[in-house]
Amino acid sequence: MKIGVKVMLKPEVLDIQGRAVQDVLEAMKLPVNECRIGKYIELDIPGDAKDAQRLAKEMANQVLHNSLIERFDVEEL
Repeated sequence: MKIGVKVMLKPEVLDIQGRAVQDVLEAMKLPVNECRIGKYIELDIPGDAKDAQRLAKEMANQVLHNSLIERFDVEEL
């Protein structure tokens, strides 16, 4: 089962990379209200969808994200 994990900084955390990209886009006269940078991880986990989702959440909690500054979402692909 293929699972996607999207990891983003929490809204209250300053996203320096996102701000830098936003500044460049604005300098190029391209419209943008906000830009935030994150990471996307694709996992291929053996088993059924329910078990794969559970394992992906466990992996994200333990390894793939920093709970102090990041949040994550898990989706089936």
